[in-house]
Amino acid sequence: MFSFVRTILENFPDWGPRLLDAGWVSCTLTICGFLLAFPLGIAVEFIRTRRSLIFRLSADAYVSVMRGVPILVILYLSYFALPEAGIALPSLLAGILGLALVYSAYLAEVFRAGFAAVPAGQREAAMASGLGPWQTFRLILLPQVIRKVLPPLLINLVSLLKDSSICALIAVPELTLTSRAIMSESFLPLHVFVVTACGYFMIAWPASLAVRSLERWLCRRAEGSETAQSSQHLLATPA
Repeated sequence: MFSFVRTILENFPDWGPRLLDAGWVSCTLTICGFLLAFPLGIAVEFIRTRRSLIFRLSADAYVSVMRGVPILVILYLSYFALPEAGIALPSLLAGILGLALVYSAYLAEVFRAGFAAVPAGQREAAMASGLGPWQTFRLILLPQVIRKVLPPLLINLVSLLKDSSICALIAVPELTLTSRAIMSESFLPLHVFVVTACGYFMIAWPASLAVRSLERWLCRRAEGSETAQSSQHLLATPA
């Protein structure tokens, strides 16, 4: 065990800077992919709430395909198929696009659960007051939904970080690909991937802590709201 740690420490001055640069690439994939998946997921869910059967079926088909097809296939299509249509993307952009398309489907399901938790009367009241479908969606429903689905959104962010390792297969120089390059040079696969696993953990751990803190805060807020409503009900009840 001591020799294992010593070998890592001896090689870390060479591995560290390269893995740090690769870590920034992994963070770029994760953040940019999520920032693109977020509005796409909202758009897909908005389309699914339309009365048009064609819109609803199209959105459902998109979600089913993106959730049913392996991420690697979507990444290959983004990187290898788009050039056939005259759209050649660098590997990093192709990785961001592929991850965003897949995770937009997962986020659409998260938003679907959030919208289902909003009382239907609020939508009806907004429409009755003269707001259009998009205004009702954006001004009345969406702010409430975002608060309800923050924890699962952050969980999907952590999952996206882990899935970004698949982008190594389309030559994105992120943590996994860089680790494989270092492994082929040093012939120390176990040592290299232990360091890589620690790198992923150090990136994902703050997000996991944020999820737990947010869940506790939301629970306390919900309990406080219920207590306030109960107090108001008791005060309003005649003796």
